[in-house]
Amino acid sequence: MAADSVERFLTALDPGHREAIDAKPRQEQERLAAAWERELEADDELDTLDELSPPAAEAEAARRVLEREAD
Repeated sequence: MAADSVERFLTALDPGHREAIDAKPRQEQERLAAAWERELEADDELDTLDELSPPAAEAEAARRVLEREAD
């Protein structure tokens, strides 16, 4: 996975989560970034939000990925 996907994912996170994810092994960061990319691609609701505010759509997708990880 490209490093820029991980960086984009980290940027989409709120500061507290960003720090926690940044401390994880690179392989875990890449796995989460891939899940984030899939979330962005798969959800039509995020497509609409992306048209209004791409950073908001990315942040919402990141929140969803972390919420699923916590379950």
